[in-house]
Amino acid sequence: MTTLHVEEWGTGGRTAVLLHGLSGGARSWAAIAEELVRRGYRVLAPELTGHGRSPRASYSRERWADDLLENLPAAPELAIGHSLGGVLLAMIADRLRPARAVYEDPAWYPWAGPSYGETQPGIRAMKALAETDLRAANPRWSEAGLAARLAELREWDPETTRMAYLETAYVPVFPVVPSLLVLADPSPVLAPAIAEHFADVGFESRVVAGAGHFVHLDAHPGFVAALDGWA
Repeated sequence: MTTLHVEEWGTGGRTAVLLHGLSGGARSWAAIAEELVRRGYRVLAPELTGHGRSPRASYSRERWADDLLENLPAAPELAIGHSLGGVLLAMIADRLRPARAVYEDPAWYPWAGPSYGETQPGIRAMKALAETDLRAANPRWSEAGLAARLAELREWDPETTRMAYLETAYVPVFPVVPSLLVLADPSPVLAPAIAEHFADVGFESRVVAGAGHFVHLDAHPGFVAALDGWA
């Protein structure tokens, strides 16, 4: 078993699990965690191997999924997964069995445009982004959110980008628990027609106006509002 670093907030009687995306970590969940604590949750945010304060390892989508199952309590009341975290949440939902699952702009399909192989150097280069560049690219982020992302990028192992799975889609067939899609406007990973397909098979879908891929950082009030009835 790989012991992951799991950040924890609150002591409420309900449990919420927050799963970050590629290059992310627990730090940028802080504002969402604090909101959930106010709603009576104990909040757990694990950091995948190669991210944050968790160990480095050999990386695979399947190993990350297994690590999450080994480090998280079963049947939390709420699970939220962003991007890659949304992929992993879909992979383990039938075993983790959250009462409700929220998928924030999940990377279930490769994005449109250049292949992952072509974009990999740019993704890897994110590790060295200066604060001024990150701020210019994300003017809607709070100072705390910006600082959190900078710390996550410094802690991130860019070798996590070298996995072949990133060239392939992970596509859930239908929601195994009540499930909500919270999408960017527009989403770089789920085109409207694809989002409509998921609505047809049982996922509720909400778009946060003006938000980019990091919906919870770009539009915190909109993301919180999208959780109405789910958290």
